[in-house]
Amino acid sequence: MEVIKDKFIDERTGIEYIRCKDYYLPNLVMPEENTNYQIGKYGRMKLNYLKNYKKAEYLNLLMDCKLNRYLHEIDIACIDRINAIISKLAKQENVTDELKATNQLEWVQAMNNIKNRAEEIVTSELIYV
Repeated sequence: MEVIKDKFIDERTGIEYIRCKDYYLPNLVMPEENTNYQIGKYGRMKLNYLKNYKKAEYLNLLMDCKLNRYLHEIDIACIDRINAIISKLAKQENVTDELKATNQLEWVQAMNNIKNRAEEIVTSELIYV
């Protein structure tokens, strides 16, 4: 009479199987992902986009345990790109500290306009692709 085991490891593949009623199921465990990544506004926007419009890419990143790192990198790239665009546009449009000292409301208006344009550029370049 054959002895029924609760667990065994397939020598050929190295996969552990666990007995569940009359069947043996593979004991597959996803590797731990480093969760110390801070995901900001742009990372959350990219996550939402992936979940809704790029499900295969989202699942691949999730299953490979690369999702958090990817979102963190997108967030950093967006912030860096926005800062570069803001400084370039501010210089082109002559929005300086001198303007800030003389006419604060005009400076705030101009900087908000530049920031909104920079965010729109970056979201179309890095988020919604």
